[in-house]
Amino acid sequence: MKFERYGIGIAKGLRVTIRHLFRHPVTVQYPEQRLNISRRTRGNELIWDKVKCTGCATCAKSCPQGAIQIVTSTSMEENKYEVEQIEVDTGYCISCGLCVEACPFEALYMGYAYERAKYRRGEVVQANEQLLPSPQRQRSGYMYPKIADELPRQTLLIERITEEK
Repeated sequence: MKFERYGIGIAKGLRVTIRHLFRHPVTVQYPEQRLNISRRTRGNELIWDKVKCTGCATCAKSCPQGAIQIVTSTSMEENKYEVEQIEVDTGYCISCGLCVEACPFEALYMGYAYERAKYRRGEVVQANEQLLPSPQRQRSGYMYPKIADELPRQTLLIERITEEK
């Protein structure tokens, strides 16, 4: 059995603390400084392409949580389904991306944003026009490499530290 002097462990811990005391901090001041997230991220929103959608409801059938509801009607003139209402409850959505993978017409995309917290339960339900793409609602490159090439490159904290030195 080896005996050590009292306080050696404390001195080792203080040595590590003092060594890191004079290093540059790694954290980012979040609201003011933001890092670019991964191009293929699965944000917590869905983006719907109204033109490509045929109303087949494959996305709703593939959703394990049942977060997607689609109401369609048949158009006798054009002999196809028309989407009257599409509704996504992002409160139930687990952002698994199965709906995007299941869509045979590439009409559904994962969103790029991750800041969709709301105070009321009713505000997390998105319907029709709220699902359409806009400058604030960018499509993610998840399942679509062509879209991923257009998005900004991901930045990491390590890169921020080397830029400042």
